[in-house]
Amino acid sequence: MSKIGKMPVDIPGGVKVDLKDNTMTVKGPKGELSQELHPAMNIDVQEKQVVVTRPSDHREHRSLHGLTRTLIQNMVTGVSDGYSRILEMVGVGYRAEMKGPLLEVHVGYSHPLIMRPPDGVNLQVIPKENKIIVTGIDKQLVGMTAAKIRSFRPPEPYKGKGIKYSDEKIRRKAGKAAGAK
Repeated sequence: MSKIGKMPVDIPGGVKVDLKDNTMTVKGPKGELSQELHPAMNIDVQEKQVVVTRPSDHREHRSLHGLTRTLIQNMVTGVSDGYSRILEMVGVGYRAEMKGPLLEVHVGYSHPLIMRPPDGVNLQVIPKENKIIVTGIDKQLVGMTAAKIRSFRPPEPYKGKGIKYSDEKIRRKAGKAAGAK
């Protein structure tokens, strides 16, 4: 039995869960999310929790069991609490600013990089700390947006310059050994 799949998903107060034709819709104080789920999974929506069971122990059903439960948990957490990722910019002259709905990032190129955040994702820039905060209710969309911003200038291992996640540890390398022959 899947350790993750067999745990029920608790539904907090103020969150409403509907299941219709393998499409789960979750409404909460922060918004509404909808997700198409695999038809093979048995999903039981109760008063205060959602239970996911699998019909058999086939390989496909075992792999879908934990995935389905996690997708439901991510939707419930997103509409009740939301998700955020914090990015830090390390480097001389590296900065970001919001120009209306657009994010403008200066990270050492000859031109600024401009990005429009997708619908459902909010960006906030803290210029004093060189941080970009990506928030939203869809965990996948928040993660993809943060990864896209990070890809503008990934951190390099010698000086640690670039855009990194706030909880990311960069493995540093030693530079050239001076005068070694």
